[in-house]
Amino acid sequence: MSYGDAMNARVRSEERRAEIVRAALEVIAERGYRGASLGAVAERVGLTQQGLLHYFPTKDALLVAVLQERDQWDAVPNTRWRMDLLASLVEYNAMRPGIIQTFSALLGESVTEGHPARAYFTGRYLQVRANMAEMLRAEYGDRLPNGLTPERTAPLLVAVMDGLQYQWLLDPESVDMPGAFRDFLTLLGERREGTD
Repeated sequence: MSYGDAMNARVRSEERRAEIVRAALEVIAERGYRGASLGAVAERVGLTQQGLLHYFPTKDALLVAVLQERDQWDAVPNTRWRMDLLASLVEYNAMRPGIIQTFSALLGESVTEGHPARAYFTGRYLQVRANMAEMLRAEYGDRLPNGLTPERTAPLLVAVMDGLQYQWLLDPESVDMPGAFRDFLTLLGERREGTD
């Protein structure tokens, strides 16, 4: 096989893997992780289950690829998070309910012992809290106007984002996710009685 042929085969393989990951996202959004079978994903992309295993040897490997793909969509390249970017992300999330449903379903399932995504989400939340604390420190310094440190506020910020997603997924007509998040950002900047 020539170098050009090898490169073409590699590109085709990467494209096929990306197609499988997109199909897995759809199947997980429809059925949840536990209800999503490799066979259903394979069928959606026109492969046998054995053919799919050539690209992803286990369901866990496919799940990790799905989660990594989702993280790429939310990445902020060559910059740090800012409050305005965070508010824009919440607005963007309101335009992609399928992805948010997939992420939320996997997050909910991952709290059970032995779930293959548990380690991923645990590590992800460590990183997200650190990123949020860094963003809050850049915005407010070592103390927010309400008196809390960025490290104490970061888990609350993440909890509000994820909690709003669940409420919005359950009742999108009643929950204005971007508006509620902007309201929370206003609360972060408010001075607490008795602080300097």
